[in-house]
Amino acid sequence: ESTSYDPIIVKDFLKEAKLPDPRPLIYVCDLHGFVAELTDYLYKNSLMKYIEVYVVKVNPLQCPSVIGSLIDLDCSEDFIKTLLQNVRAACPIEPLVAECEKRNRLKVLLPWLEARVAEGNQDPFLHNGIAKIYIDTNRDPETFLKTNQFYDSAAVGKYCEDRDPHLAYTAYKRSWGSCDEQLVNVTNKNGLYRLQARYLVERQSPDLWGMVLNPENEHRRQVIDQVVSTALPESTNAEDVSATVKAFIAADLPNELIELLEKIVLHKSADFGKNKNLQNLLILTAIKADKTRVMDYINRLDNYDGPEIAKIALGEPYCLYEEAFLIYKKHNLNAEAMDTLLMNLESLERAQEFAARCGDSTVWYKLGKSQLENGQVAEAIDSYLKAEDATDYQEVIQAAERLELFEDLVRFLLMARKSAKDAVVDTELVYSYAKTDRLGEME
Repeated sequence: ESTSYDPIIVKDFLKEAKLPDPRPLIYVCDLHGFVAELTDYLYKNSLMKYIEVYVVKVNPLQCPSVIGSLIDLDCSEDFIKTLLQNVRAACPIEPLVAECEKRNRLKVLLPWLEARVAEGNQDPFLHNGIAKIYIDTNRDPETFLKTNQFYDSAAVGKYCEDRDPHLAYTAYKRSWGSCDEQLVNVTNKNGLYRLQARYLVERQSPDLWGMVLNPENEHRRQVIDQVVSTALPESTNAEDVSATVKAFIAADLPNELIELLEKIVLHKSADFGKNKNLQNLLILTAIKADKTRVMDYINRLDNYDGPEIAKIALGEPYCLYEEAFLIYKKHNLNAEAMDTLLMNLESLERAQEFAARCGDSTVWYKLGKSQLENGQVAEAIDSYLKAEDATDYQEVIQAAERLELFEDLVRFLLMARKSAKDAVVDTELVYSYAKTDRLGEME
């Protein structure tokens, strides 16, 4: 208890005195921080009992320093293990693990560490120590890293990086967010792009996706390849798919997004192949980024919003008229398909074939109106007759009379009389009969 003496002089004196009971030396060394020197003295003078007295009864908190010194002195592992078992839980865990780890002798602690675990101790440094021992001795470390709840992922992951990067990945993954950057770095460094891709898909983190898909990331292409080829096709979780697609859109990667969507929409079974949103996105992305693929998608897919997509395809700057026509045709939107043929593709010949194939009165009417506007009066009259629609009778009368197509006009006016109650129709019919010498019908 006295502070009026010089600790170094007293310590040296007590060592030279070689007292049979070294407790005075123990107290001086403990009080003034000469623990390593005390351990060296007791060990070299075979005072093993007093080493135990010191760490068990005098100051268990100095047990880590004593153990470190004993290892340096090549003390037998059996003595060290016995000493630790006698100190039990009174020895602080963190410095003990640190002392043994820096001497590469963690394994000597295993019985003591496992005894603390059996007592229910959840100290992260305790579980870190066990993890490191299991890793070094290959004692099914992967199972431990996946199932143990108490170790520090950052510390154990870093310990694994140079030993086994797969185990580092497992440790970092287990933290689920707090070690994202370390996980990305270790998988990049060791070419574990498939593992990284799976983690990205499962993690669903916009921030993490943003970091990995940054154009400045030199590993971006390899990761994208694994996401497209393996990670996302493996997933059966709709939220995984949604988060990944959003990430590719946010990163402005339309071509890669097409690759991705092709994998899950065209080449994957039931789960996502019929998903309307994904089919829409695949076609729309192709419209904007790779027009050559659009026709194939329209033919192969069958659960997308046809009218909305067709409007986009028709508009500027895409002008995909054939694709829009096919969408309308496939969705049985015959009137819109005919409008596309007439107004965008400007093909009366194809329009005639399409009208004949679908036999829709609205389609025949649109065809007739277009033929009339293009001077094909006889053909227009045939189309109006098939449509049974005389809405444009005044325009038909003027055009037919101008070209003296009275035979055709008679047929049209007979049909028109069924719906158009107008004296003009009857008058023109009489005139047409006269022009075609059909006096009987005229009377």
